[in-house]
Parts: sequence; structure tokens; C-alpha cells
Amino acid sequence: MFDTLSDRLTSVLKNLRGKGRLSEADIDATAREIRIALLEADVALPVVRGFISGVKERAKGTEVSQALNPAQQVIKIVNEELVGILGGEKRDLTLAKKPPTVILLAGLQGSGKTTLAGKLAKWLAGQGHTPMLVACDLQRPNAVTQLQVVGERAGSPVFAPEPGNGVGDPVDVARRGVAEAERAQHDVVIVDTAGRLGVDEEMMQQASDIRDAVNPNEILFVVDAMIGQDAVSTAEAFRDGVGFNGVVLTKLDGDARGGAALSVRQVTGEPIMFASNGEKIEDFDVFHPDRMASRILGMGDMLTLIEQAEQAFDADRAEQAAEKLGTGELTLEDFLEQMQAVRRMGPLQNLVGMLPGANQMKDQLANFDEAHLDRVQAIIRGMTPAERADPKIINASRRQRIANGSGVRVSDINDLVSRFFEARKMMQQMAGQFGGGGGGGGRKATKKDKSKKGKKGKNKGPTQSKAARGGMPGGLPGMPGGGQGADPSQLPGGLNQLPPGFDPSKLDFGKKKK
Repeated sequence: MFDTLSDRLTSVLKNLRGKGRLSEADIDATAREIRIALLEADVALPVVRGFISGVKERAKGTEVSQALNPAQQVIKIVNEELVGILGGEKRDLTLAKKPPTVILLAGLQGSGKTTLAGKLAKWLAGQGHTPMLVACDLQRPNAVTQLQVVGERAGSPVFAPEPGNGVGDPVDVARRGVAEAERAQHDVVIVDTAGRLGVDEEMMQQASDIRDAVNPNEILFVVDAMIGQDAVSTAEAFRDGVGFNGVVLTKLDGDARGGAALSVRQVTGEPIMFASNGEKIEDFDVFHPDRMASRILGMGDMLTLIEQAEQAFDADRAEQAAEKLGTGELTLEDFLEQMQAVRRMGPLQNLVGMLPGANQMKDQLANFDEAHLDRVQAIIRGMTPAERADPKIINASRRQRIANGSGVRVSDINDLVSRFFEARKMMQQMAGQFGGGGGGGGRKATKKDKSKKGKKGKNKGPTQSKAARGGMPGGLPGMPGGGQGADPSQLPGGLNQLPPGFDPSKLDFGKKKK
């Protein structure tokens, strides 16, 4: 959704990088380009004016004029102002001191409230809560049935005493739902309310009556991020008619302009708390303003990537794989496990999109074929345990057998095996550079070496601690030193930049199969 805006802002700020000092004309020209980019992205005009005013005021002050790198300082200012528009800091849900905590969802029909209810329940269950869904949308056809299906996928019970389709009193259902949650000892109640195709008095009154009946701890306004400028007027109408203390953005995976996300927080004064970026029940996360601003400016989102990796990778297995990387003992079985863990984190295009500079390789990512990973998985599964453990024994006849069993060509087997050996050698060298066990050119320790343990030799050094052998800062699972639970606050600042000389536009992901 933010691709176009990200491209424009990245292009504008890139023009500043080569300048040793910035004149007032440079700052004015940059501010004008940023204003155009924001307006084209459907950001509300009052928000754009406030943003540009803040950037120009700070850019023309001593903060930039006395900086060693004025261009980087301007980029820093734009980033900070963008974070401010998006809400500054994330806000957590307010939980009731005495359960259950009641969360009321409000919004227009088609904004994704019912699906979001299931996603929120799934997320809360992962946080250790026992949520229950209450079906109070008795107006839209099959809304109750949809919530029951979504609830089943999320693994949460649904309280639906009325069939819906215009039958039943939603206020009474909401009141009885909270009572049922108390009886069944559910600590969170998520109330799904009815919407309309447009703002009207009847909808507002019904939502207000439900609010008064259940006295919710949180009222979340669900807004479709694809509706553009209308999101602001709709949000203002709900704020005045029902009131809400948090915003949830849905359909962030769409290709419409994402100005709504940048406008709602500033116009309503209420924080964006969650974001939904797909149709799957897992496509839901807490909204971090600083991380979203970083992604919009093309600087990636390494913190979210690390958190997703921690959830997908088993810490013990990742530690074992890291040790094998350093000694050159990584097998195809380990490679398969790591690949499966990466795929559990989500589509590879999304993961690479979180890396700094990913917007420079959008064309390559668009052509990437996820089915290639399925073929690699089929090839490895077609091998015997002995072949996975030692790929060197895979001779011509074995390769022919594996190709026939996995439905690929022998050349595909050759490519996989040769690339595996190259990757293993490279990772072993990296482990040595980062202080892992791969130093000394990847040579395995001999008995003679072991007898001299603790002595300093040509390829030896002082005995390292387990943490030092890990190598990679932050303990990213699946990498050398992985699985120890990264502390995002300790992430080095250099991770928001590409390595010197690295040109992501030259990466080759292969062509998508027709």
C-alpha cells in the first residue's frame, strides 16, 4: 500500500545525500516534493500542512546547519515527524482489573470487522488470554455464520443465541454475552457490531446502545485503509457519534494509496493500535509507528523481522544449527528445517520487504516464484537420510533416482547440491568472521589440535564463551548465535543501512514460471 509513497520519498531524500551543506532553497524544494508525494498518497490536507511545517521549521534551524551530515539530519527529521503523525509510540490494550475485559468493534460495513474479531481473538489467545466472541451484527445476512466460522478458525468460542438476518436484539445479545463470559470465565469479550454502507443515525444509535449496555474497556474503530480521504470524515463521525479510543487499520496489503493510515491518527487524536495486512487469520499485528515510518522511508523493519523469526524458529534447534554452521557440519536435513521455519514466517516477498533497501529490488521480488521452494523441499525429501547427512555420496545414479522421485530434472539436483556446498562454505566463513567456530579456514580439529586445547597456535585463539561463539548480535534465530531471544531495543543502528558496495537491484531471484 505504501509502495508509491515510499518510492517518492526515497527518491526525494536520495537527492540530498550528495550535498555537503543545504541551502534554504534546497530545503524548500525538498519540502515541496514531499508535500506532493503525501497529497498524491491521499493524506488529508491539514495533516500534510502540519507535517511540512514541522519539517521545514526544524530543517532550517541549527539542528541541520551545524550537523556534520546535513542530508542525513534532514532524513532523520522526516522520519521523526512521520513517526509523530503515526502516533509516536504504540499503545497496548487496556485490560479490566476485574475480568472480563470488553472490546467493542465499530466501523462501516465491509471494513473487515468480523474477520478482524477472529484475528484479534487469535492474537489474544497467543498472549495467554481466553477470548470469547459475541455476535451482535444481526443485520447483515450470514454475519453470525461468518463470525462462527472465523471463531472456529481462531480457536475461540462464539456466543450467538440469535440467528441474525434481521432477527434479534443486538443490545440484549451483547449484555447476555458479557454475562456468559463471566460464567464461563473468559477474560476477554470481543463484541462484533453491525455496520452500514454509509454513516447513518440508526447505526450510530445501535452502537451507542451496545456501548452503554456493556461499558467496554476498549472501543476500536475499524477502518478500511483503502477508502482514502473518506476515512477521515468517517472516523470523525464515529468519534462524535459513538466515541472510540483506538483505531485498527485493515487491508494494508491492498494496492490503494495509504493516506488513510497517515491521516486518521492525526485528525482524531486516537492511536492506531493494530494493523491487518492479509486474509489469513495470522495476518495481524500490533501497530508500531516507528517501524511503519521506517518502512515507508525504505529503511526496512528489522525489529519485526526478528520478532517473527523468534516465533518461527525453535531456540534449541537454531542453536544446534548455528554450531554446525561454524564447524561446517550443516546437513541438507538442517537446511530443510531452516527453510521450513523461514516459510512459517510468511511469504518470502514480505520478509525481504522488511530489509533495508528492499524497495530497490521490487521487480526481482515480483518475479520470485515461491513454487521453487516447494521443488527444493521435494528434492530433499526424495533423498535417503544418509544422502541428506552427507550429500557428497550422491552420485549420478542416485541423482537420477532422486529426480524421478521428486518430479524434477537431474540438472535441478545438480544445482541444489552445488549451491548447498557453496552456501555452507560461505556461512562457515561468515561464522569465522563474526567470532564463530568457523575460523582457521573451516578445518576440523584433529586429535593433535585437541591435545593443545587452550594453547595459542597458528589457527587457534583463546577459548570463547558460548555467547561469543554465537557471533551475530541480537541472537537472530537460524543465524550464527541464533535463538537466544533478541532484545529489539539493543539492535545496532547500522542494521538500518545496506552494507557498503551492496547493490540489491542486481540480485537474481529467478523468473516466475508461466
